[in-house]
Amino acid sequence: MLVGLISGIITAISPCVLPVLPAILTSAIQDGGANRRRPLVVVAGLVTSFAVFTLLGGILLSSLGLPDDLLRWTGIAVLAIVGVGLMIPKVGELLQRPFERVRPVQMDRGGNGYVMGLALGLVFVPCAGPILASITVLAATNGVSWGLVALTLAFSAGIAIPLLGFGFAGQAIFSRITLVRERLQLIRAISGAVLVATALVIATNIAEPLQRLVPEQLASIQNQIEDSDTVRDELDSLTGREDVDTTVTGDALSFDQCEANTAVLQNCGPARDLPGIDEWLNTEDGQALDLADLEGQVVLLDFWTYSCINCQRTFPYLTAWDERYRDQGLTIIGVHTPEFAFEKVVGNVADATERYGIDYPVAIDNEYQTWREWDQRFWPAHYLIDQTGTVRQVHYGEGAYAETEELIQQLLDAAPQDVVDMDTGGHTTDRTQETYLGYGRLQYADNGGQVVHDEPVAYGHDAFPQPDHFAYVGEWTVTDEYALAGEGAMLMLNFYASDAHLVMAGEGEVRVTLLDDDSYERTVKVDGTADLYDLWEGDPREDVMILEFTPGVEAYAFTFG
Repeated sequence: MLVGLISGIITAISPCVLPVLPAILTSAIQDGGANRRRPLVVVAGLVTSFAVFTLLGGILLSSLGLPDDLLRWTGIAVLAIVGVGLMIPKVGELLQRPFERVRPVQMDRGGNGYVMGLALGLVFVPCAGPILASITVLAATNGVSWGLVALTLAFSAGIAIPLLGFGFAGQAIFSRITLVRERLQLIRAISGAVLVATALVIATNIAEPLQRLVPEQLASIQNQIEDSDTVRDELDSLTGREDVDTTVTGDALSFDQCEANTAVLQNCGPARDLPGIDEWLNTEDGQALDLADLEGQVVLLDFWTYSCINCQRTFPYLTAWDERYRDQGLTIIGVHTPEFAFEKVVGNVADATERYGIDYPVAIDNEYQTWREWDQRFWPAHYLIDQTGTVRQVHYGEGAYAETEELIQQLLDAAPQDVVDMDTGGHTTDRTQETYLGYGRLQYADNGGQVVHDEPVAYGHDAFPQPDHFAYVGEWTVTDEYALAGEGAMLMLNFYASDAHLVMAGEGEVRVTLLDDDSYERTVKVDGTADLYDLWEGDPREDVMILEFTPGVEAYAFTFG
């Protein structure tokens, strides 16, 4: 319940609230600010309808055989009608008559705040994190339990807190304006116009691009709170899920249990859906694929993100398998779930698919709904699904290529042949770990507690970093995801690997030298496109790399091979 409350608060201060926010702000002044409780009444209506219909809406509609979007369009219609009634007094009087004797929902000329709040609750679509997703899915699939009711009420209460703040702040500001007090009919007309505009915006989805611009800080906080193991365990307890020991019951293994043995076909349970896919690449006319429609084929579902070097090393195998086995009944689906904000740009993903020769279908999972549906935690990860829709192998990370191809051959009943053998760039045992430069996942900076967030700072460092660490030198602005180079910006990196790479964006150059090799020098030109750039390739070595940046380059993460 505590996490639900916090999640609701975060949701209500995110851009997801934009479509209903103008209506909440203006509703407080429809009577000139005379009714001090009006924001409370409006928000109470919103929270009531949101909570009730989130829990019961799907059940009611399905049991009555009504369209799934009926409630949404009802809310839009009510907002538009109330808005017209406020704009045109005679229409308002006509609307008022049916409710004159129904005091709880009386439609007076000021517009009934609770009724308007109820309508707003029907059209309010907050950002879907694990908490809201769990509420929605559980209400639709498991029925309503007391635990689910408590979680929904906590989430709704969290939503109410910031909205009440917005409503009372709007009332306090506008009620001090003389025009608001003296020209009530004009104010009501303006409020009505805002309601009609709100209805149109929601009906036409005009605000969707703005709603997607969730600040990274909010998303990071929400993920840390909602995606923790403790919260996942609590949400799982609401569903009654438990890992089952197949040696005792013969039922399916969990994905983690299956991943412990990738060399044999296992029963890892039925394949899950692909919800929330924004767009499809490499399908005919962008047509969406459904795993249910692919029964009868073997499917390899691969989760990846294009700037991840570990993912890039799997591409030669995936593309070779696609070419070798597609005509025999193998369908590979790449689910692109972004690690960084720039990886959400579909054009960047399309460029990457062309660059790496990926011709199989790719699903754009920018909202992480499919990622969560499959309880994902790794890049890359793949799930091998047989012709009946059962997951038969799970593998996280690189490797297990021979085992996977042999299992593909078994499922396809294909003639045995030598497995694909590709050069993926080599691996160095005990190589330096992936290293992030933004403070959101900063672990290996040798600058200690001196790293300042979101402000340009000139860093000094009088010693080489310790092994597998780096240090900022010169002027850097360290943000949540990346470090922005300023004047005299340098990085010192103490690494061990056979190749080193850096994800960068912006415009500029990076001069790369090695402390123990005076002859090595490389100039990397960053052309604005966020991508992985090579810094060093050769035999495994331990060295200190010096990187000198021109201002304007964004540095995201080091990766090694």
